[in-house]
Order: sequence, then C-alpha cells, then structure tokens
Amino acid sequence: MVDPFAVLSQLADPYLLTVIIISAVYGLVIGAIPGLTALMATALLVPFIIFMKPLPAIASIITASAMAIFAGDIPGALLRMPGTPASAAYTDDAYSLTLAGKSALALGAGLFASAAGGLFSALVLTLAAPWLARVALSFSSVEYFWLGVLGLSCAAFVAGPSLLKGLASLLLGLFFATVGLDPVSGMPRFTFGSTNLMGGLGLIPILIGLFAISELMRNANSDFRGRGETGRIGSIVRTAGPLVWSHKVGILRGSLIGTVVGSLPGAGSDIAAWISYALARKVSRIGQSQQEEGVIERIMSASAANNASLGGAYIPATVFGIPGDAITAIVISVMFIKGVNPGPTLFLNRPEVIYSIFAIFFIANILIIPLGILCIRGFGLILKLPTSHISSVILLFCILGAFSVENTLFAVGLIAVFGMLGYFMEANAIPLAPAILGLILGPLLEQTFMTTMLKSQGDLLIFFSRPIGGTIGVFTIGVWLLAVGLKAFASRHDAPEGGSVLVSENRRESDTA
Repeated sequence: MVDPFAVLSQLADPYLLTVIIISAVYGLVIGAIPGLTALMATALLVPFIIFMKPLPAIASIITASAMAIFAGDIPGALLRMPGTPASAAYTDDAYSLTLAGKSALALGAGLFASAAGGLFSALVLTLAAPWLARVALSFSSVEYFWLGVLGLSCAAFVAGPSLLKGLASLLLGLFFATVGLDPVSGMPRFTFGSTNLMGGLGLIPILIGLFAISELMRNANSDFRGRGETGRIGSIVRTAGPLVWSHKVGILRGSLIGTVVGSLPGAGSDIAAWISYALARKVSRIGQSQQEEGVIERIMSASAANNASLGGAYIPATVFGIPGDAITAIVISVMFIKGVNPGPTLFLNRPEVIYSIFAIFFIANILIIPLGILCIRGFGLILKLPTSHISSVILLFCILGAFSVENTLFAVGLIAVFGMLGYFMEANAIPLAPAILGLILGPLLEQTFMTTMLKSQGDLLIFFSRPIGGTIGVFTIGVWLLAVGLKAFASRHDAPEGGSVLVSENRRESDTA
C-alpha cells in the first residue's frame, strides 16, 4: 500500500513545483508556435532534465507535453495554422468561429475540454492502469490493421459535402505515405534517386505547408484585423465556461476515446483527435439551425481526446515499460537513466514514486486553465499588429519549425511545395483533413497488413479469426455501410454538412469584406 503522506511530501517540494511552473510556460510557448510539436518540446528538455532528480525530471516532461498539446489549438483557431499535429483535426472548425468574431468561444471550448480530458485520463491512469495495459498488450497486427482501416474510414466523416473529393484527398495522402523505403522489403519507392526521400515525407513539413503556407498565400492581400473582430479574445471563462456542462457527453466521449487510443502503443494524440472528431460529427443530434453548437461540440470532443491520450500513453509505459508514444519513450529512457525501472515491480517497490507521477498529471491539467488563459490573451495581441509583420514572423517560424524537425533545407522546400498544393486544394474545395489522415495512418496500415499476411502465409481469413480483431473488422465494415447510407440519405434530402458550411460561409464573408 502506498503512503499518502509520502506522496504529499514529495509533491510539496518547492523545487518540484518550480520545475512544473517553468515547464508549463515552456510547453505553452513551444506548442503555440506552428511546427514546434509536443515531441520537440520534450526532446529539447532532455539536456536539462538529465541533471535533475527522477521525479522533477518526469514532472517536467509531463507538464510541458500537456501544455504543448493544448497550446497547438491557439494558432489553429486564430490563424488556421495548427501548432501541433493533434490540433489539425478541428482547425477549420475553430477558425470558422474566429472568422465569425467568436475566437474566445473557440479557444475557451478547447481550453476547458483539454483540461477535462487530461483530468479524466489521469483518473483512469490512477485507478485502472494495470487492467487497461493488459488489454492494450493483447492487440496484434490484426487489431492494429483494423484500427488503421477504421481511422481511414473517418475520412468519409470529415470530408465535407463531397464524398468524391474527400476520397481523392485521402488517396493523395496515402500516396504520400508510400514515399520512402518499403517497410517489409526495404526497397525504395518513389524516391527518384534522392536520399532526402529515403526516410519518407515528414509529417510536420507537410502539415506546415498545407495549413500554414497555404493560408499565408490566401491572406497575402488581406488584413487579419478586418475579420469579424478576431483580435478581441474577450472573457474566456464567461464565454466558454458554461459549455463544459452542456457538452459533457461529447467531452466524456472524447476523453474515453483519447484514453483508450493513447493506451495503444504507437497510436498517439493526433489519431485520437481524428477519431473523436469524426465520431462527434456523426453522432451529434444538433440541427442545422444550431450549426455553431455542432462546431463547439466537435472542438470540445476532439480537444478532450488530445490531452486524454497523453495520460493513456503512460498506462503501458508505467505498468509494463512499453512506450505508448514517442514522448513516453523519452520518459522511459530518463527513468532508466535515473534508476527508476518502469514495470510491475515499480508498484511494489516504490509506490510513492509512481503515484506521485499520477498526481503530477492532475496538477499539470489543472494548471492548463489559468496559464492557458494568459497564453491565449498574449497570443491574441499579435492580431492587432499589421498583417505584413504577422505574416513575416509566421513564415520565419514555419521555416525554422520545418528545418528543426528534419535538419535539412529539403524540408524547407517541402513546405513551399505543399503550401502551393494546399492552396490549389482549397481553391477547388478539396478538403485537407483526409489527406493528413491518410498520411498519418498509411504507414501503420501498410506495415500491419504486410506483417499479418506474412504470418498467415496469405490467408485473408486471419483478419476475422481473432475475437477482438474480428469484432473491430465487422464494426469497420458497418461504418462503411453507415457512411454510404448517410450520404445517400443526405443527397436525397439535400442536407449540407454543418461544419463545412460554416467554414465556407465565413470565408466567403471575409473575402467579400
């Protein structure tokens, strides 16, 4: 049994609390800069935390990553440039509210939902970590394949009114995912003899190009300050606080999805956000006359999944020493260096350490609200600057973000190429979300399919032979049939999609202005 006084004494350490505060501010700054991800924020911390004691070192990573995941929502809502890949799922919805002069609503909804999702996952991590870790470890390549297919099926839900254009965007993303070395044979594909393409196309440069650079191109001759009072953030608490209870079902659903997906090794917060967003888009009962409420529900559901996935990733990391994502891989490395070996024995030999880690999750997610409000207000002031100044600084950070991730000038060229591609796609009403979804899930889908085929010697029935895998497979096929049926029903009754209509209407109004 763990001694609660031992845990409280560790948490009351002034040095530990100072580290948490500094890491929180650092994470907010890094996450709010497009291109600088939560993983990068964590990696940059390693040279400093390596000299700390075990608990402050782990607390620094937990706090910085949680803050960075939320902070990615801020440039996404205000400038349509997601700070992290996890924020890309609902960038268009948040930006549509900003165009309507309701940036406080968009950012406040994401803020409170992020905190709620993080607290939910922290509670699950504390109470049910061993059981959830066993479930996650029972997954084989079959289950991961069907999860990948189910994730790709979400493209039908986020494609907007045109299923054909959404499918074209998805196939384009899947094609980009095939560039590089074959995961099984190791043969180069679509590299054209270039060593820069051997490792594939980086997600961050593509994300910066499609969203940030293309947006800069669209806004080259416009003024940020003329868009529905986007510079007035307003009262975050008064505007968005009451939404937590009214959208409690969506937040709870997103938190549950994020925790479960995060507990699956290799999944990550971006996949959790896409799944939660797509599900919220279809299960919402909000009518066409309440399109704004539907947008808020999707934002809150996906934001809750974002931060909840962080806590879920620590379930296999702390219980079995298996990293749930790249961030927890760094955490495990630090724990080993510090002599704290993650695994079942940690609960027996040093329970005060593991439960102190769980308690830090609660502290970090509670701090998101006050520090997040300050960050939102500070970032919102940049919209009062001249457009030429804003665009120049954003372009500089986009270039630095792409270069820092890949360490090559080739990545800088990528953001230019994909910026023009994103501009062309937006000009022809081709959604960007399915392309990003295909790029994220393509490698997972291909690798698990080839691995399963090699194990079964080409027998396709293996995809339905395992109980969990077969159930997910049948459910996925049901989702396909449901998507086709809903599209047929919608086309018969001429029912437009709420979120895409809101984005396009607001963009047309801003262009006219």
